[in-house]
Amino acid sequence: MNNLPAAMSSIFSAARLILSALAISLVAMPMLSQAGNGTAEQGAAADPLQVGMHYVVPPFVGGTKVRTPEAIDTALAQALADKLALALQAVPAQAGGKDVLLSTDKPRAVLASASGVQSTEQARVVIPTGYVLAPMAIMRTDTDIKSWEQLQGRTVCLSEGGRYVGTMASRYGAKEMIYRAPADALLALRIGECDAAVHDETMLKSLLKLPEWKKFSAKLTVKDKEPLVFLAAANDQPMVSALKQLTHQWKSSKHLAALTKTRANDIAFEVYLDQVVADCH
Repeated sequence: MNNLPAAMSSIFSAARLILSALAISLVAMPMLSQAGNGTAEQGAAADPLQVGMHYVVPPFVGGTKVRTPEAIDTALAQALADKLALALQAVPAQAGGKDVLLSTDKPRAVLASASGVQSTEQARVVIPTGYVLAPMAIMRTDTDIKSWEQLQGRTVCLSEGGRYVGTMASRYGAKEMIYRAPADALLALRIGECDAAVHDETMLKSLLKLPEWKKFSAKLTVKDKEPLVFLAAANDQPMVSALKQLTHQWKSSKHLAALTKTRANDIAFEVYLDQVVADCH
């Protein structure tokens, strides 16, 4: 019994410590909430990074098939946005057949083919991405098509947003069939719906390294190739610096080669999943 007062005193002391801690927490909570709201408001206030590109991939719709897009542009633009810790907003960057070259302060960067860079443009910095653009046609190995000119009157499959849509018809007289994505166009080639499929050479070269594409390795290429470049306003030094750092990192780490391989593998897998009939023989 003599120990009871001491025990009660200990209990009361512990209770006082708990109540003090609760009081401190209640005081701190509004402050933390305000700080958190300030951070959220600051993040929400930051404008998204607008990057102009040849084709803006439509947003994914639930229930549809996942598809890897024709161009590498979105992946490169996303890497830039991640470096700057901004949300990416892809915007169309074409007018009159030529890439728009930052006629206003938005977009802050544009991905363009080298041929889209007009020599009359002033105060623009051109930064090569390290990726090379060129059309390539692939066909069954037993095809009788040996030149681009022999595509006249033949059916060529392409994907929506591809840089070579329209060119096959206007230049060679081919019958173009446009599909949603490379996987759909390449599947059409495999099941005999078209005589050739035309896509970006860099991607197709990686695809043809896969054994399941061996009998579709007949190809047509072009000699003239052009780099894919970033364009930025010369007075936007933070953007120019970020682009130079990023492209240097890509080169030193061989990032684009790895990204191309991943994209080709993804496209091949998408074709594989959809191929429910045997290849045309």
